[in-house]
Amino acid sequence: METTFPRLLLQHAAQRPADAAMREKEYGIWQTHSWAAMAQLVEQVACGLHQAGLRAGEHMVVVGANRPRLYATMLAVQSLGAVPIPLYQDAVGGECVFPINNAEVRFAFAEDQEQVDKLLEIRAQCPQLSAIYYDDPRGLRKYSEPGLQSLDDLIAAGRAFAQAQPSFYKTEIEKGRPDDVAAMFFTSGTTGNAKGVVHTHRSLLDRAQAGAVFDKLTHQEEVLAYLPPAWIGQNIFSYAQWLACGYVVNCPESAATVVIDLKEIGPTYYFAPPRVFEGLLTTVMIRMEDASWLKRRMFHGLMDVAKRVGPALMNGTPVSTMQRLQYAVGNFLVYGPLRNNLGLSRVRVAYTAGEAIGPDLFTFYRSIGINLKQLYGSTETAVFVCLQPDDQAKADTVGVPVSGVEIKVADNGEILVRSPGLLKEYYKNPAATAEVLTADGWYHTSDAGFVDAQGHLKIIDRVKDVGRIAGGVNDGAMFAPKYVENKLKFFPYIKEVVAYGDARERVCVMINIDFDAVGNWAERRNLPYAGYTDLAQKPEVYELIKDCVEKVNADLAADTLLAGSQVSRFLVLHKELDADDGELTRTNKVRRGFIAEKYLVLVDALYAGKTEQYIETQVKFEDGRTGSVNATLRIADTRTFAPVKAAA
Repeated sequence: METTFPRLLLQHAAQRPADAAMREKEYGIWQTHSWAAMAQLVEQVACGLHQAGLRAGEHMVVVGANRPRLYATMLAVQSLGAVPIPLYQDAVGGECVFPINNAEVRFAFAEDQEQVDKLLEIRAQCPQLSAIYYDDPRGLRKYSEPGLQSLDDLIAAGRAFAQAQPSFYKTEIEKGRPDDVAAMFFTSGTTGNAKGVVHTHRSLLDRAQAGAVFDKLTHQEEVLAYLPPAWIGQNIFSYAQWLACGYVVNCPESAATVVIDLKEIGPTYYFAPPRVFEGLLTTVMIRMEDASWLKRRMFHGLMDVAKRVGPALMNGTPVSTMQRLQYAVGNFLVYGPLRNNLGLSRVRVAYTAGEAIGPDLFTFYRSIGINLKQLYGSTETAVFVCLQPDDQAKADTVGVPVSGVEIKVADNGEILVRSPGLLKEYYKNPAATAEVLTADGWYHTSDAGFVDAQGHLKIIDRVKDVGRIAGGVNDGAMFAPKYVENKLKFFPYIKEVVAYGDARERVCVMINIDFDAVGNWAERRNLPYAGYTDLAQKPEVYELIKDCVEKVNADLAADTLLAGSQVSRFLVLHKELDADDGELTRTNKVRRGFIAEKYLVLVDALYAGKTEQYIETQVKFEDGRTGSVNATLRIADTRTFAPVKAAA
């Protein structure tokens, strides 16, 4: 698109000034911000920042949840030709040091006291950080740090400047060009320091527009913005496409109210990583377990109908009159109320991305009439590389290349992408840029996969993670850890999985139970427990998880490519994997290598044939304190199955 983010804001404000641009829930009431009001707010913040000394080419970090004033600050920074850098609001202070110093950041926006405290804590390590503007003043009244100022004061100063120089703001916006740098996103850093991914207005808006055209998005869509603004997926759906399409973005009151807010808004366009869809399904299954015998029987019976008929109806393939009638009954009694209860009754298009979703989980949502589709992309590609057409949504592919995208597969199976949405560079890291971008414009994704006969891309795993079983009856068989992990995570009792098997005789996994789901299961069986660690090691819980693992093994046995990836042994971890402990990235991706080093004693015990292993682990609490948790973990064997030969 031959435009910039601030120009699109002014365009919407001129065309329909009174229409809703954003809503924010505050004290239980939805407050509406019109396009005209947003444009005025952005002008005042921009003028205030200019007066404070922010100049074109500089960087400013924004830390907080989705809020109209956070988005207004990003637009204000872009209006001046400067570059916003959203950081994860749940990151600890130490994780912010590298991005702030790497980008030589002098200015910061902090949502509230928690974020201000975080920035003040690291200020000695970031001496150039001279100005911090906070949005929510609660708890900050008695702070007297140099350079700490409320956003309200900045806006007041900007308002006075704008009145004195009414042409300044629009003049600054007119200086902007599509190929100017628009934003920088720091990667999740599964290995080493995060890298600053530099994107231009053109790259972000081109992909936002390509996605909008593909799914026929209009200004009438409703979106709920509840994921971290620092994640490019959230940024594309609730910022780039918001300005490209002009639809309404709704900001929930807090993380605790998201489920309620989802039901109140009823979004038409919805985006969530697999973990969110897993959580919603777990909640449904817990409630069904508590229902009466008759309701449970009706639910499971009608869900069998949904699995047989629902996907066919979604894909527009023929079904019999009897099947349509059965599905209509199910829709009236179960599927419709279920969609409404999930807050997804108005969804026209729903996407999942960030990591692979379990096939059974994917099929469940499409079965009940939710147009859930997969997309493929990354921070470096501005998200939209492949999308699934409405009638071609498959559980085992990530769709077809969207407009402007070329794909090819390297000799080692790596997916290469050429697209208008590619990053400009990794900031101050020409060596890393050269590693992923070829001279003729191809981006190395590091993902292994292939294009099927219908033109759909299939992702197997990360290139570096795809391995081979070495020795034993499955010697040489392919091992794809993410595929195994996702199949296990479909079960509501399993929250996280880490699989190992490359260059080993067999596959072993470490599992996190879902505390809510398993806790509910235990309570209904009058099984007492004293917290997560105690519950995780109950013999009954091990039998529950073992049954899940063996069902996955039976499924894998029917997969000619991955039959050798069946799980031979497992253990249930004594603590939940946590980003604060370095075990997950801020986008909740497993850091498999780090976990293998941290829990080496457990990995060794799994492969040594031990039946139990003692471990003590240091943990970090939310308030910054550290402690330790210890337990003797049981290790269980599971049944594996002979590969099922395909029919001739």
